[in-house]
Order: sequence, then C-alpha cells, then structure tokens
Amino acid sequence: MEGSVEKNLGVLEGWNSDEIIGIARDVLTTEADGIRHMLEHVDGHFAQAVAWLYATCGRVIVMGIGKSGLIGRKIAATLSSTGTPAIFVHPVEAMHGDLGAVRSKDLILALSNSGETEELNAILPVLRRLKTRIIALTGNTSSTLARLSHVCLYTGVPKEACPLGLAPTASTTAMLAMGDALAVALIKLHDFQAPDFRRTHPGGQLGARLQVPLKAVMRHGDENIPRVHEEASLHEALEEMSGKGLGATLVVDSDGVLTGIFTDGDLRRALNRHSEINGLCVREIMTRSLRSIKADQSVAEAIEMMENHLITVLPVSDDEGRLEGILHLHDLLGKGKIRFTPLSPQEL
Repeated sequence: MEGSVEKNLGVLEGWNSDEIIGIARDVLTTEADGIRHMLEHVDGHFAQAVAWLYATCGRVIVMGIGKSGLIGRKIAATLSSTGTPAIFVHPVEAMHGDLGAVRSKDLILALSNSGETEELNAILPVLRRLKTRIIALTGNTSSTLARLSHVCLYTGVPKEACPLGLAPTASTTAMLAMGDALAVALIKLHDFQAPDFRRTHPGGQLGARLQVPLKAVMRHGDENIPRVHEEASLHEALEEMSGKGLGATLVVDSDGVLTGIFTDGDLRRALNRHSEINGLCVREIMTRSLRSIKADQSVAEAIEMMENHLITVLPVSDDEGRLEGILHLHDLLGKGKIRFTPLSPQEL
C-alpha cells in the first residue's frame, strides 16, 4: 500500500510526502487555533441565545449565503435532529416569497463571517418588523449584521487556513463549532435522550441499533455472564467479577433465578460494616433489589432504564426471572466488545 502511494506522488512534480503531510498539519493547526480563539469570546450573549432558542414556541429559521449558507444547513439539520425544530431558508428566496414561512414566534439564526453580506442584511429589517428575534453568528461584531441583530455571537478567527486568506476555511469551521455548541446546550436543557434521538432517526446505523432487540446484543453463555450461586463465598464472587470484567456479578439460586447482584459498591459497604469479611457468603452482602429486562425489549428501552436508574450493568431474564444474559452500557453505546448477532426475521 505505502509503495503504491509513494509511486503516485510522482505526479506532484517536486513535492514529497512530508511536505504534503505538513500542509495538512498546518491547516488543522490553524483551524484548531481558530476554535480556541473563540473561547475567549463566549460570554453572556451565548447564554442569552441559548435561552431564546430553548424558550421559542416557533421554529429556528437559519439563514446564510454561500459557504455560510452551507454551514447553516448543517446547523439546522443538527438542531432538528436533536429536538429543536429548525429549517434553512435562503435569504434571496425569502425576498421572493419564502418569507411567508416565517412567523413572529420564530427565531432567526443569521450567519455571515463578514457581517456585510448584502442579500442577508437586506432582509433583516423586514424580519425585525415581523417582531422576530435575530441571533447573528459573525466574525465582525461591528458589522451591519451585528447591528441589526438582537444578540451577536462572535465566530471570528485570527486567519483562514487558505494560504491566500480568501477561501472560507477556518472561519466556517468556527461557525460550525458555534452551531454545535448551541445544539449541545439545548440537548442538555431539553434532557434529550437516546429514545428521543431514535424518534428523529428511524433510519441510519444509530436508529437501527436502538431498535434492535436485546437478544442480538446481550452477553450470553457461561463464558460471558458473571454469575455465582447465592451460597458462594466472597472470594468466589470477587474472582467471578474480576474474570468477566464487568465490575459486578449476578447472583442466582439453584433454579437459575436471579436473586441479587454483587458490585464494587457492595464490597465497599461490606468493608465498612464488617470487621472481618473473609467468612461471608455473597448472599449476606449482595444487593437484592435489582432491575432486569426482557430479551425481546429494545436497545433503546435498556438505555433508558440504565440512564433513569443510574446503572451500567443490567441483567436479562425470562418471565420466571431466570437469567438469560447481561448488558453493559458500553456495549449498547457501541464502545464494548459485543457485536450484533444476526437474527432471523422470525426472531426480530
């Protein structure tokens, strides 16, 4: 592979791979510096913008021209997919009829790096007469856009990554990052959760993953499920817990019915309560009131249960309470070792 790459570099006429790699590193450094530069300018105006976005009864109307318009489309898509209804309206189209889509209860997010984009600024007085609030994202807080807006968020950068200083590069990255900051703040304020995300993403890899039944992702089999009998010693429980690497072991009776769970927290509590713990069996120190879920329930339901009850390990049991599998939050979020087990249409 590397040999073929080096051979193809011959078309670059005197440029070697180190120089090309250097260009990439310079661009990434410049754009990262641009985002870091914005940190100094995040202030109460950002909090005010988030408050208005959170409280609006209408939609967020995102506007911009050229590269800023492309960034605006992405910001609108991110907001909509995370619980804040938003659409992109092209300013020129708005001047020729699309303004009818805007209502006074809507909120405008206007994007322009220079703040002097004529096609965008021309429509702002009309929007103000409609009594809509306007939030500007611009690199020029003394611009016409900033003056005509109610709140101005600074998205300026020290320089563009383009060596000519002409093509929007670092500035569009900074604008996109500010849009993400707004969206993430709103996700937290709305307490937007994975099941909510599923409703707005019925397609796609994450949407598909959230709808998959737990039987396809749970750990199953003796080699994967940490499990001990309720008469097991503390030493046996610790050995099982350490060997399976989940920070907990499930406890079952002679019929395989779940009777409890033993975790690191149970061990700490036992150390606080007992001067000598070596003679204890796991039944004496386990947590009896554990939650479980059924194998035909979905990944989204499991994540919701784990988040609501602040747990990272969840047993899967049948209708009689017999242990069938175990889930770890990281597996459900795609960070663990578990992969989907192909299921037949009948099983799904």
